[in-house]
Amino acid sequence: MRLRFILSEVGKGLTRNVAMTISVMLVSFVSLLFVGSSALLHMQIDTMKGAWYDKVEVSIFMCPQSAATTSCPGGEATQEQIDSVEQLLNSDSLKPYVKNYTIEDKAQAYENFMKAYGDTHIGRNATEDMMPVSFRVKLVNPEQYQVVSEQFTGRDGVDRVVDQKAVLDPLFQVMNKASWIAGGLAGVMGIAAVLLITTTIRLSAMSRSKETSIMRLVGASNLFIQLPFMIEGAIAALAGAVLAVAALWVGVHYVVEGWLSKAVFLTTAFISTSDVLIVAPFLLIAAIALAAAASAFSLAKYTKV
Repeated sequence: MRLRFILSEVGKGLTRNVAMTISVMLVSFVSLLFVGSSALLHMQIDTMKGAWYDKVEVSIFMCPQSAATTSCPGGEATQEQIDSVEQLLNSDSLKPYVKNYTIEDKAQAYENFMKAYGDTHIGRNATEDMMPVSFRVKLVNPEQYQVVSEQFTGRDGVDRVVDQKAVLDPLFQVMNKASWIAGGLAGVMGIAAVLLITTTIRLSAMSRSKETSIMRLVGASNLFIQLPFMIEGAIAALAGAVLAVAALWVGVHYVVEGWLSKAVFLTTAFISTSDVLIVAPFLLIAAIALAAAASAFSLAKYTKV
């Protein structure tokens, strides 16, 4: 009997304030959409870091034949200098940092150069002798590039040390900033959702003040009186969360999996709809938390003794 009464009160509240209920749904939808987008963007960044950082190499370029840089005052690197670099890579001091390495000789460097620039003016004027010998070093931890770089920068016969991670970091910084912006917008919209849910519940409580007074006179508890209003807010917020999850799933399925993963010509991994399902429970819990916070704030005043 009590459950039937509570559900009937919830139905009355939702039908009386249809416009406000829809508003709560939409604000909850937008705020949780930003929260979900921010979480998925963080997951995408972590996925890309895992895929790309594992392939990151530190390239140690030895001085070429026609060296025109201040780091190569002695001209082309000698075989002794090349051997010295290899010995250092195999040394005990760098063993904790160096996973493995390969040597790219002039012939391999020329072949790779021609694949990239063969049809250009630079490619047509290049010769094998102009190519530098280089070491392609895989690190145990790409974050520790600086340790390896310091060992070889300025060393005799070394022209420059290039870390591919330095090229990727600006991309990840931009993506991280976008993620934090989305999180900030989610916070603003979350505050708006709390205020709107509070207003909706307050109006609902005011419109049924006589009913709640009668219920209190017959001995109804605070929880029994407040529960219909709390459920109203929770239903509206949960509906918004479900819409947010659906929108994220559709976006990832059609935009990321269906288009982006095929359109972007990069060897990397992208998030999938399974990641949306990981985020979904947290969004639903967040919706309940929003409704609970708003309900507690509003009902404390309008259903008190």
